[in-house]
Amino acid sequence: MPSLLAIFAHPDDESLACGGLLARCSDEGVRVSLVCMTRGEHGPGGDPDVLGAVRARELRAAAGVLGIQDVVILEHEDGMLPWIEPATLEGDIIAAVRRFRPDVVVTFDEDGLYGHPDHVAVHARTTAVVERLGAAAPVLVYVSMPRGAMRELIEATSEARAPGAGASVLGVPDPDAFGGFAPAPTFLLDAGDLAARKLAALRCHRTQVAGGPFDALKDREALRLLGTECYRRASVGGTAPAFIDALRTTTGAASR
Repeated sequence: MPSLLAIFAHPDDESLACGGLLARCSDEGVRVSLVCMTRGEHGPGGDPDVLGAVRARELRAAAGVLGIQDVVILEHEDGMLPWIEPATLEGDIIAAVRRFRPDVVVTFDEDGLYGHPDHVAVHARTTAVVERLGAAAPVLVYVSMPRGAMRELIEATSEARAPGAGASVLGVPDPDAFGGFAPAPTFLLDAGDLAARKLAALRCHRTQVAGGPFDALKDREALRLLGTECYRRASVGGTAPAFIDALRTTTGAASR
């Protein structure tokens, strides 16, 4: 069975960044595993211990929607990943690679989706691990956001959102930050009929999406606004063809 390991920082990263890819891989017989480095306990929502436990449950619910078979939630402090000893984070990543033996690893591109320091740290640590593995390394693929997609989401849901509901995307006030500094992708994936499933997974993260644009988005609009995912094969890691190559729908830079 081919296998894919996704490595992200917080609950909800997996659904927003590559929910379409994860669902498609699962449907096509790939064993999909996820490592989440934190519980996201310092997001808005009150007591960190309570919020961390709730967000962990939300992540497992989203994983069920996407078909993720293995979920590992680590307890590094939310918001502190750049300041944790690199060897500690890399040790966790190496342990996951050895446990799941992935053919492909997916993580953030260098922009961290929208510049989040935790995301950038996960990108750096994952890249370092894969590079160190040399000839035994899996293929490493970076994911980023299509430029302008979250601005379109905000505009498309402006009338449907509840009065007084915020226009931020997962707590990020500037929708143009998503994909604004991302390197050009080398291939795109069209989620197709899985876009609605990606939206359903996002909605599992109630502490993050309740009352916001993902709640207001119609399933029929999910393909247009969430269906395009941007990927770039890293310069380190395995170089042999991998199952992910057959899933790409477009090559070259994304444009909107």
